[in-house]
Amino acid sequence: MHLSTHTWMRPEPLETTLKRISRLGYSSIELAGEPALYSVAEVRPLLAKYNIKCWGAVTTQYGSRDLIASDGQQRQDTIKYMKEVVALSAGLGGQIVTVVPSTVGKLVPTSTPENEWRWAVEGLREVAAFGKEKGVRIALEPLNRFETYFLNRTDQALALAREVGYDCGIAFDVFHLALEERDMYAAMRACGRHIANVHVADNNRLAPGDGSFDWAKIMSVLAETGYDGGVAVEFMPPIDRTAVGNFGQDQLEKEITDVTPGQLQFIIDHGSGLLSESYYTELMKRSAETMLPYMK
Repeated sequence: MHLSTHTWMRPEPLETTLKRISRLGYSSIELAGEPALYSVAEVRPLLAKYNIKCWGAVTTQYGSRDLIASDGQQRQDTIKYMKEVVALSAGLGGQIVTVVPSTVGKLVPTSTPENEWRWAVEGLREVAAFGKEKGVRIALEPLNRFETYFLNRTDQALALAREVGYDCGIAFDVFHLALEERDMYAAMRACGRHIANVHVADNNRLAPGDGSFDWAKIMSVLAETGYDGGVAVEFMPPIDRTAVGNFGQDQLEKEITDVTPGQLQFIIDHGSGLLSESYYTELMKRSAETMLPYMK
């Protein structure tokens, strides 16, 4: 296993991110699924400069991105977007793309369960087949019930992955699955070889080590499954807007730059905000301190 991290939690120039994580001991990056923001020709030399590999990318499901939308054109546009994310990952030597099928924050269905399942299977088959051609494995990520009504548990994700085929796997996010699984460790063992990616934050979605998770046990059970890929840090801290937190003055960036309205809304919809450089760096540092001892 090796330590990785996402880029979506704090939009900034990629070189800023790479310089930080290289200094802190990270080995790879899982890029936010924004193909328009990343030129393969420009990113490759940056990765080499900081000795960071591209582990893969993750679809950022905001706006109209939704594989189970009732509108057929919206579904087709989402498939096209997801294939562009796969192409980005492949172009940078990535091995995976984590896929969230529906829009994050969509909590009201727009069609029947039968229709939504069929549309998910159809769309994911096309994306996964494209990924197979490119040497990129698709990993389905279950989210907690407060972020989606579709795909909350690993048994649901496994059923969908098996129906999709093309070696479709599971992205095991311990924050989400600790909320939804009766026994997170049993769920991890049940996923076994289907685990294609791992995301880590503590129970409060702060940096690993800043909450109550038993990381020694989590990583021991993960090792039992035979998993040997990236472990991607993905914290998303709440902003303390009370007098106790002094309205997050140390947490939030004073000026919003290098972020599109869609990216910013995606972060806000996760109950957070645009984090300051100092606070973000501290969370990245503490995450590395907690997780690096388990990387072998």
